[in-house]
Amino acid sequence: MGEKIRLLGKTNKHSLRGLINYGIIVVFFAVITLLKSAGLLTNALEGQLIPICAYIIMALSLNLVVGISGELSLGHAGFMSVGAFSGIIVAGAMKYSGVNANAPRLIVAVIVGAIMAGIAGILIGIPVLRLRGDYLAIVTLAFGEIIKNILNCLYVGVDAKGLHFSVTDEAHMDMAANGTTLVRGPMGAVGVSKASTFIAGIILIILVLFVIQNMVNSRTGRAIMAIRDNRIAAEASGINVTKYKMIAFVSSAVMAGAAGVLYGLNYSTVAPKKFDFNTSILVLVFVVLGGIGNMTGSIIAAAVLTVLPELLRQFQDYRMLVYAIVLILVMIATNNEKIRALWKRVAKSFTRKKGGEVNE
Repeated sequence: MGEKIRLLGKTNKHSLRGLINYGIIVVFFAVITLLKSAGLLTNALEGQLIPICAYIIMALSLNLVVGISGELSLGHAGFMSVGAFSGIIVAGAMKYSGVNANAPRLIVAVIVGAIMAGIAGILIGIPVLRLRGDYLAIVTLAFGEIIKNILNCLYVGVDAKGLHFSVTDEAHMDMAANGTTLVRGPMGAVGVSKASTFIAGIILIILVLFVIQNMVNSRTGRAIMAIRDNRIAAEASGINVTKYKMIAFVSSAVMAGAAGVLYGLNYSTVAPKKFDFNTSILVLVFVVLGGIGNMTGSIIAAAVLTVLPELLRQFQDYRMLVYAIVLILVMIATNNEKIRALWKRVAKSFTRKKGGEVNE
């Protein structure tokens, strides 16, 4: 009986955390909508809304690997770039074919970008997920750089005959005179027809949250966390370690690809250098700062740290110094045992009020 009560309390706790996450997103959307309708939203902040949504998805997806699976990946920007450029190519081809409505182009682009990123996740996951710790981090880092360099050499165009590809220059694409070049090597995607919207970003965040929270609370999630906690015990219990690590890794890649599409279709020009090692580290900072395995923290950290450089722009030359100092102070605060104990007591008290004696 006691075990049933404990499991019921744990279920209520997970449900409460899930509702809090959804509530944060809904409140964020409501506040931004009110500010926009009242004319209080600055152009700088409005321009950051879609990147904020994209980076929240990136942080959530990376937390699935780092926090839930317990593996360190440093190539997450590679999956984002695969999704971004795949989505841009698909959206550009659809526009050339006469599909001018943004919603259909964005939906198809997100689906294709997510699938392509998932395929990349499978290809990189098969050889590297047998590695652990630093070795996995180094290989995923190399993967991200490889993808960036491939995109630097990629030329893509579209005409009445379909898509044309080249890894040398535009002249070798053998494209008709009335064709359109979509990707121009190191210059990246140029003349992108924007299709991303803030509402689409919010919907995508909610979908990603739904998938992650249901995965974590499922049999698959419990198997993944068992591998994270004790790989040898999990193997001894008959859990297929490679299979479940692959599920977490590929799911994370798919979500990163969708975030890449949302991000890429928000700008008229997207260069491959945007998705370099620094972007992967930035997303990892979101995860670590928000708390490894803490989805709520990832949401808040990604939103705050994305907009913080813009808020500090008035400091000009000192803004990145201030940004670094803020990061250090927050890391010290979040890793302070007394502060963490205080937050746990507050959360426990709130959970007891919601769940009554069930959580005892």
